[in-house]
Amino acid sequence: MKVVNKIVDLQNALFDERKAGRSVGLVPTMGALHEGHASLVRRSVNDNDVTVVSVFVNPTQFNDQGDLSRYPRTLDADCRLLEECGADYVFAPEVSEMYPVPDLRHFEYPPVSTVMEGAHRPGHFNGVCQVVSRLFYIVRPDRAYFGEKDWQQIAVVKAMVRHLQLGVEIVECPIVREADGLAKSSRNTLLAADERAIAPAIYKALKQSLDYAKDHTLQETHDKVVADINAVEGLEVEYFSIVDGNTLQDVAQWEDSPYVVGCITVYCGKTPIRLIDHIRYKS
Repeated sequence: MKVVNKIVDLQNALFDERKAGRSVGLVPTMGALHEGHASLVRRSVNDNDVTVVSVFVNPTQFNDQGDLSRYPRTLDADCRLLEECGADYVFAPEVSEMYPVPDLRHFEYPPVSTVMEGAHRPGHFNGVCQVVSRLFYIVRPDRAYFGEKDWQQIAVVKAMVRHLQLGVEIVECPIVREADGLAKSSRNTLLAADERAIAPAIYKALKQSLDYAKDHTLQETHDKVVADINAVEGLEVEYFSIVDGNTLQDVAQWEDSPYVVGCITVYCGKTPIRLIDHIRYKS
C-alpha cells in the first residue's frame, strides 16, 4: 500500500494502473476510520483491481469551525486499518494541496440538497460536492463507495454526478452498527463514556417505531420518536423528518409514497456531538 500526499503523484500512479487495464475504486473518507469504512474498502477491493482511499478532513463542508477543529484525525491508525483491508493507495493531502486557491464553485440540487441537513447546515452539501467532485477529477474512479449512514449525502452526490456527467458508478453500502445498535461514526470517538452509554437510545427509538407505525399515523409516529429520544437526559432531537425516499420531501401520510424513510439528527452530551441516523419504513 502506498501513501500519497500530492495530486500529481497519485495521478501518475493511476495512469499506469489504467494503462494496464485495471479498474479503479474510490472510497472518500475524512479519516478516523472504523469498521463502517472498512466495509466500504473491502467492497471496493472485491469489485475493482485497484482501490484508492482518500483521507482528508474537508474544511469547506463544515459550517461550524468548532466542529472542524474537534473532528478526530488518526492517520497512522487509519493506514494500518486500510492496509489490513487491502487498499492499494491512500491519498492524504494537505488542505493547500486540495485547495491551492479558494473553491468558488456553487452546487445546489433542490430538493435533495436543501432539506434536512441542507437546511440545518448551510453550505454543508456545497462543500461535500466541492471535495467529492475534486476527488473524482483527480482519481477518475470507475466506482465510488459511500455508506448509507450518510443517506442524504448519497442522494446529493448522485445528483452532482448526473449534473457534471462524471460517469462514476455510486455504490451504496449498508450501515454498520455497534452491538447496541449505534451507527458507527467517526464522531462516536468524541463521546464521553456517559454520552456513549445513552447514544444507542437513538436507534432503539427508531427501531421500535417500525412496529408502532403499523397502527399509528405518520404524525403520531414522528411525535413518539422525538418524545422517546428527548426523554433521555443528554439527548436532544434537532430534527426528525419522515420523507419520500426519492425526493426527500416530507410526506403527510404513509400512503403518500411507496418509499418512506425517517431521517434524524440528535445532539448528544454537553459539548454536544451531532449524531445522524435513519430508518426505512417503506421501500
